[in-house]
Amino acid sequence: MLVDVKVPVLAESVPDATLLDWKKSPGEAVARDEIIIELETDKVVLEVPAPQAGVLSEVLKNSGDVALSQEVLARIDTEATPAAGAETGDKQSQPAKTAAQAPAPAAAESASSALSPAVQRLVEEHGLDASAIKGTGKDGRLIKGDVLAYMDTNKPAAKPPAAPVKAPPSPPPAKGERAERREPLSRLRMRIAERLVQAQQTAAILTTFNEVNMQPVMELRKRYKDQFEKTHGARLGFMSFFAKAAVQALERFPAVNAYIEGNEIVFHDYQDIGVAVGSPRGLVVPILRDVAQMSFADIEAKIAEFGAKASDGALTVDDMSGGTFTISNGGVFGSMLSTPILNPPQSAILGMHKTEQRPVVVDGEIVIRPMMYLALSYDHRIVDGREAVLFLVAIKEAIEDPARLLLGV
Repeated sequence: MLVDVKVPVLAESVPDATLLDWKKSPGEAVARDEIIIELETDKVVLEVPAPQAGVLSEVLKNSGDVALSQEVLARIDTEATPAAGAETGDKQSQPAKTAAQAPAPAAAESASSALSPAVQRLVEEHGLDASAIKGTGKDGRLIKGDVLAYMDTNKPAAKPPAAPVKAPPSPPPAKGERAERREPLSRLRMRIAERLVQAQQTAAILTTFNEVNMQPVMELRKRYKDQFEKTHGARLGFMSFFAKAAVQALERFPAVNAYIEGNEIVFHDYQDIGVAVGSPRGLVVPILRDVAQMSFADIEAKIAEFGAKASDGALTVDDMSGGTFTISNGGVFGSMLSTPILNPPQSAILGMHKTEQRPVVVDGEIVIRPMMYLALSYDHRIVDGREAVLFLVAIKEAIEDPARLLLGV
């Protein structure tokens, strides 16, 4: 029976996906839930598993092609064996045979054709001669245990997996050489570029600044961080304070939590906050949903989960979809001050920066305090300067007096 391998259901905001490298070639055995292809979207890389075990009999899309949601990428024959699948598959879709894949003598070919898919895969992966292994199954048939026992006894060197054919890397330029190289933009990088240009061209972006004394939050964190982690299993960071402060400020100034659509303003009665994090593929913004209903522990645990998933390239489309407001912490990279760009169609983004010990005046005296610059970029079409300034002041007041976050004042 032939089973279709389809593109997963994509979110409305993700129109299509680009195929990356196939993990299997036509004629090769696949196990159920084994990853056989990766797809790159504007937001994440999706892994497509085999829906059933069998033989990859046909590939309908090549690496680099673009596919739509639920489009068929390949077909798996659940009744074929690897040898049979390789012989009966479409000649155009079969990989070229190397010397190692060339037909073996008749006896070995006969033995190979009688192997089960699991045994065949084990033999091929380790470069074994099936005819040299004594079978203990029915009519002398090889079973998986026979192969494992043979490997344990003979300790053959494992056959290295076939590496995808790639152009050899360019040699490093000699010292003083004026070299150039080109690399294609990834889908994510192209989407980032598109959205940043869109924001600059369609919104009237303005940025207002303030500074916040981090000492109260730092003292509170120092006092309770060990007990917090022991109780909740999550580390207490600063982002949960800023997320909660943002919720209070967004409730007071709803235009900052809204966006323009045509000739209308769309207001949100909830706060879904995007948290910008770095990943090997670029900046990504997973979403904390209904932050007003989340505890500090919920926020910290979710941010830690997002960070781990971003590093592993495991963020899903759902993790990245939506969002009514964004917080970007350039301070973790050492940024002292910046003007963050909006994440369309949102109307504002809060930029956090590096905390530095600086002299400030408190009650008429010069003292040293851990200070952080804050930046709020906003769409002046929907947010007035007064609202933006007061919004940032509300953030500042909540961070400098964390009791406000608990009392809701």
